[in-house]
Amino acid sequence: MDAKYNAAVAYYEKKDYYHSLQLFEELITIFRGTARAEQSYYYYTYCTYNVDDYPMAAYQFNNFVSSYPNSKYAEEMQFMYAYCYYKDSPVSSLDQTNTLDAIDKFQLFINKYPKSERVAEANKLIDELRSKLERKSYDNAKLYYKTENYKAAISSLENFLKDFPGSDNKEEALFLSVKSAYLFASNSYEEKKADRFKATLDQYYKLIDSFPQSRYLREAEKYYDGSRKFLGLDKTSDLIKPEPLK
Repeated sequence: MDAKYNAAVAYYEKKDYYHSLQLFEELITIFRGTARAEQSYYYYTYCTYNVDDYPMAAYQFNNFVSSYPNSKYAEEMQFMYAYCYYKDSPVSSLDQTNTLDAIDKFQLFINKYPKSERVAEANKLIDELRSKLERKSYDNAKLYYKTENYKAAISSLENFLKDFPGSDNKEEALFLSVKSAYLFASNSYEEKKADRFKATLDQYYKLIDSFPQSRYLREAEKYYDGSRKFLGLDKTSDLIKPEPLK
């Protein structure tokens, strides 16, 4: 067993993780309950990680923490547990379940080890993951707009602005809300147009309250004027202006 352990470590140090993994897989069973169990399991978890089996590695890192909560490696293992979800997070166009899980796991790490030197990196990675969620949310909203599903676009843009109020895409999102509301109203049944043109004015006010000098202002004003014209509003009258966005 000593020879196998030394060979497994040697393979690991040579970055031959496949052969190291095979040996440690046997050793962690044999060494269970002995002084060598923890160190063997430590190598084993990183072998699974380094062969890019991130779901299995996440399980093993988490299991290490459960098995050895007082280990000197516990903090590192907790971080790596979250990091596996980060590594398995796909591009923004795909399902973002792993991205959400990664954020949760990093937050769990921060809550558990608030004074850790790894907290700064964890926060940085959370920001990166949230940016991916932001891109996903905005791309979905724009897709509804591009496919002329204006009702869904309005709802998706509203959710985007609620979830990511500080986004760099906020101005464009507010403008697309105006345009989507106007086009939705224009293509509605006659009995529904009035309410929907009023909603267009509300969207316009949200845009100019946040961006009085918006680069989309000229086009937005066309939808504003068109909505007013349908509603029969003269130059001095208007609907009650809603409160600015917070």
